[in-house]
Amino acid sequence: MRTTLITATELAALPPDEVLVVDCRKDLADPAKGRHDYLAGHIPGAVYAELDTDLSDLSLQLQGLGRHPLPSAEAFSAVLGRWGWRPRLQVVAYDATSGALAAARLWWLLRYAGERAVAVLDGGFAAWQAAGLPVETAVPQRTATTVALQFDPARVVLDHGALHAAPAPLLLDARAVPRYRGDTEPLDPVAGHVPGALNRPFADNLAADGRFKGAAELQRDFLAVLGTRAPSEVVHMCGSGVTACHNLLAMEHAGLAGSRLYAPSWSGWVSDRSRPVATDGQ
Repeated sequence: MRTTLITATELAALPPDEVLVVDCRKDLADPAKGRHDYLAGHIPGAVYAELDTDLSDLSLQLQGLGRHPLPSAEAFSAVLGRWGWRPRLQVVAYDATSGALAAARLWWLLRYAGERAVAVLDGGFAAWQAAGLPVETAVPQRTATTVALQFDPARVVLDHGALHAAPAPLLLDARAVPRYRGDTEPLDPVAGHVPGALNRPFADNLAADGRFKGAAELQRDFLAVLGTRAPSEVVHMCGSGVTACHNLLAMEHAGLAGSRLYAPSWSGWVSDRSRPVATDGQ
């Protein structure tokens, strides 16, 4: 059972009937590109996950839950059933590269439902291609199953006020430094960060080759940020609760499990303009 990361060669060695491969490629600047790329070529047998409809419920955006609100357990169960998932079936999610967007989100959603047999392809589709492994264009026809999962509310923070209620968690913001500092904001109406949040860009989880750093190195990196705080005291955020899952994945791969996701993230925080905003590293 793979529970965090899997290499392209390890995935290629798994019997096709013992794994559900999910293509999660998504480009926020070009919403149709991910599906187009999937149809142009994907890992054999892979189904496609659309971030906006399969891994989010955009109908909840106006409720202050951010740009990518979490789907209900019922809706997510229906998606898994459409893919033919069954309990204990190994799931492998992949993005264009190392799970920066929806692959880590799918990994976390299954964790949110209490499932552990899910991993992200280290290096993503690029690593699969670099290994010279086969690609196909056919869309697989999988037999649907009946799925009824429940989410664990202890793994998520939805209440904005909980971020500063005693005992306050350690809030880690996964966005790039310029967005965190408030120098620029390409997606949301307000620039900056939640007061008190520390910056841990998800890109810092990756080595120069685009794959995740080793578990020991990631552990050292995160412990340097956490200080005396335990992983259970950590809450992750980003722009809309998607790339924050990259940090959740990296921490678990580093042996630092137990942190939570602030699902509304920055887009949810600034949906109420009365909430305070910090800028310029403050």
